[in-house]
Amino acid sequence: MTKVKTLLTSTAAALAFASVAHGEDVNLTVFDWAGFEEPSLITSFIAKHGMPTYAFFGDDDEAFQKVSSGFKADVAHPCSQMVQKYRDAGLIEPWDVSRIPEYANIAPRFKDSKIFADEAGVWYIPTDYAYTAIAYNTEKVPAEDVASLQVFVNPKYAGKISLPDNTDDAFSLAYLATGVSDWTNVTDAQFTAAAAWLRQAHQNVKTYWVDPAELAQLMKSGEIDISWNWNDAVANMRSEGVPVAFQRSPSEGVSSWFCGYVNFKDAPGSEDQAYDFINAWLEHDSAKGLLANFGYASANDAALKDIPLADLKAGDVDPIDTTLLAQVPIDPGFRDKMVQEFELIKSGF
Repeated sequence: MTKVKTLLTSTAAALAFASVAHGEDVNLTVFDWAGFEEPSLITSFIAKHGMPTYAFFGDDDEAFQKVSSGFKADVAHPCSQMVQKYRDAGLIEPWDVSRIPEYANIAPRFKDSKIFADEAGVWYIPTDYAYTAIAYNTEKVPAEDVASLQVFVNPKYAGKISLPDNTDDAFSLAYLATGVSDWTNVTDAQFTAAAAWLRQAHQNVKTYWVDPAELAQLMKSGEIDISWNWNDAVANMRSEGVPVAFQRSPSEGVSSWFCGYVNFKDAPGSEDQAYDFINAWLEHDSAKGLLANFGYASANDAALKDIPLADLKAGDVDPIDTTLLAQVPIDPGFRDKMVQEFELIKSGF
């Protein structure tokens, strides 16, 4: 996920923050989504060590390919459906949660998987979540048109739609649109129906967006009127003056996702600093920085309770009563099948 502010602005802020930090020399490399070098997420770490070294990726598959090809970092920030691949490849080791006091306050729904925690230990620390739903230009698209996900196959909006260049988000949309709200046990028939629906939607797609800032410009210029996207993209568009609303309750439902941190085996940096980093991320003030800068919610329930409901509503992360497809882990082989199919669809096949 990418953040509201531009990367240039965020990097400048991070460097400025790091320049006044005191403490021992930093010895931590964080492999993260572009834009997550946000000082407000790790204030206590910066105060103690300075700014960690960041390397960036644009999507989960790119990140996995890089580390499986030999790239070295200390921690990384994959979303939940990728954790099994990191484990299967032998790239990560368990966290010692006795060193992470706020782990106990992470919502149980984010920890309830043997992929994340088993007899060998805790492999994944969930940190942030939000939604993938319909963003639309309120001056050009009536609310009734986005009451259903079928708006993405409505010929009325041909050439005015953007979908994420992201397998998980694209297929979560297609499954929901074809009546599937649990992707952990998809039949061949359901997969075929979702792929066929996504091919139909492809006919209306102007572009597949990668960067929320790019998407904001497309909607601001009028090239795009409807998109399937994350909370931060909506916040980005609002900051650009786009008259946009976020429809999180279409009749078929929307998708929810969560991401967190893994601890690399044989990492080059300081293990102690890796724990200082994750503890800083889970602090209560960090939840406020996450909401303010990304429009995301913290997986730490105790920290989230410190934030007024009005602020959560403003960020479109307040609880909703609708069908949710949770982007929880799925079989890696099946996900690879989704990736291959999505590449074919985008290529027009």
